[in-house]
Amino acid sequence: MNDMTPMTQDEAETGGHPVFANAPSSVEFKKLRKRLVRHVREAIDKFNMVERSSSGKGERPKWLIGISGGKDSYGLLAILLDLQWRGLLPVDLLACNLDQGQPNFPKHTLPEYLACIGVPHRIEYQDTYSIVKEKVPAGNTYCSLCSRLRRGNLYRIAKEEGCDALVLGHHRDDVLETFFMNLFHGGRLAAMPPKLINDEGETFVLRPLAFAAEEDLGKFAQHLKFPIIPCDLCGSQDGLQRNVMKQMLTDIEKKMPGRKDTMIRAMTNVRPSHLLDKNLFDFSNLG
Repeated sequence: MNDMTPMTQDEAETGGHPVFANAPSSVEFKKLRKRLVRHVREAIDKFNMVERSSSGKGERPKWLIGISGGKDSYGLLAILLDLQWRGLLPVDLLACNLDQGQPNFPKHTLPEYLACIGVPHRIEYQDTYSIVKEKVPAGNTYCSLCSRLRRGNLYRIAKEEGCDALVLGHHRDDVLETFFMNLFHGGRLAAMPPKLINDEGETFVLRPLAFAAEEDLGKFAQHLKFPIIPCDLCGSQDGLQRNVMKQMLTDIEKKMPGRKDTMIRAMTNVRPSHLLDKNLFDFSNLG
């Protein structure tokens, strides 16, 4: 199907990319799939994620999709492939896994899965695991250094592959957790932006799952039976501040259902004049 020709509703519900070959036909799954597609389309449209190549020649954009082996990145890839198949995403996709040298990492899992569903991919080996274990003192969290090392390698790979954007699987809950970590521990109002450009001005970083709920991605992964690979580095640590924020937000959602969606929408409806930052609003010249 031509990527520029959206299909009908009936076509969208009766077929799909090979990643959906064994998807259940239940009404529950169809609603879940539709909801995730809607959230991703909203983020892509709202933040103008589909841009023409930075070369200025109008080529079709190319995205590098970071695939960790977790539910979020698998879900991201599946939804983007779904949008491609529906004719709603005129972008070339290249999946990329950075094998960071974790012990017992199943090296065959991702290349076999990606080949099975016919997705172009690149597997890159860089032993950042040993660097993190060496540099981070016992008891400290690995996430920050691990993330920086991983991101640097992905930027390099994106440039080598001629990609305009690095696309990551951070979802609504990640955005909210980051916001509250910055609020409580950093003394600033900041979260994960859905779109930014790296310091070199060469590669966009996109987060199309910014409006998608982690709970939905978990259910999506179970329905599609993704071959999940657990993290043996930061995912193995207890007592992380992010986990504290996650539990706080879970408690809020249980007591007041729908608050997570309200909070994420609040981030799109900022009133500088009702905050305290004189750099964002000129309080001196009121009246």
